[in-house]
Amino acid sequence: MRRNLLNKVGWCGWLFWSKFFLGAFENQMVKNYAVGFDVMAEPDFSKLGGLVPVVVQDYKTKEVLMVAFMNQGAWQKTLETGKAHFFSRSRNKLWLKGETSGNFQIVKEILVDCDLDTVLLKVEQFGGAACHTGYNSCFYQKLAGKEFEIIKKKRVFDPKKVYGG
Repeated sequence: MRRNLLNKVGWCGWLFWSKFFLGAFENQMVKNYAVGFDVMAEPDFSKLGGLVPVVVQDYKTKEVLMVAFMNQGAWQKTLETGKAHFFSRSRNKLWLKGETSGNFQIVKEILVDCDLDTVLLKVEQFGGAACHTGYNSCFYQKLAGKEFEIIKKKRVFDPKKVYGG
């Protein structure tokens, strides 16, 4: 089939149509991972005041490490560097995960949801802790009756030593 098509349209035609159909397929798949590449696609930043929520997951264990927000600047820096960048709503600025603690996140895969308004980063967590409280995950508590119970007993680092205070 491909050979017959190639004979009819020639190499230039084949390249045009294959790129056209692959491009359409990529758009349907939302270009779901493209770290370190020149990517034109991006999430829909028109909702939530220019921000999208980002779920960060350990790419090996699948554990959810944290949830943060990205703006277009954080999205671009993440793609350019391969390291997770976010937008801090409390400080109103872009930040590189690990810039203070040394606990960087190297992005292995990027996925977006069906509405293009939520991002999932699959990362390799360096330094062992994703949470500013010193735990490997921000999800170290669970509801037990009427109280939250700490389910992770050991911190990776002491936040007072890293952040001061």
